[in-house]
Amino acid sequence: MKDHIHYESAFEDYLQRQQIPYVAVDEAKRAAFRDARLKSFDFIVYSRTQANWLVDIKGRRWAARAGNRRPAWENWVTQADIDGLNQWEQVFGAGFQALLVFAYWLDDRGAEAPAQVVHQCRGQRYVFAAVPLSEYRAHARLRSPKWETVNMPTREFARHVRPIADWL
Repeated sequence: MKDHIHYESAFEDYLQRQQIPYVAVDEAKRAAFRDARLKSFDFIVYSRTQANWLVDIKGRRWAARAGNRRPAWENWVTQADIDGLNQWEQVFGAGFQALLVFAYWLDDRGAEAPAQVVHQCRGQRYVFAAVPLSEYRAHARLRSPKWETVNMPTREFARHVRPIADWL
């Protein structure tokens, strides 16, 4: 977890306020897996009701788009994100699942906030929406071959994504 990344800091603040047990992952201390070349994730979150989660935060800005169009639920990730999380699930084994958490920073410049629960941290507002890696992977489509990114089609994403509180 990088403290200077406001999306991750806001998510950590959310976990603390909700008194949800977690461990922030220190990327500098992953030397034991150096040969494996695994991309790091951000948090291990212990769920009260479900599997424990290996959380990768994906920060996105929720802002008005050109032509005053409504903001979109951007949900792209890199193929390396998916591959790394899949490998981490194998490393941790039973009882742990990967969860992609999309942290939407609500820009106050005219964009109407989504209906989901809004979290405030350091004077900013966020919405945390999540989808398990297994569901994301099953429906992801190539977005950019050049940047090696994938995403879920908007309608499919809407069917699978839920507010973070539903997963914890």
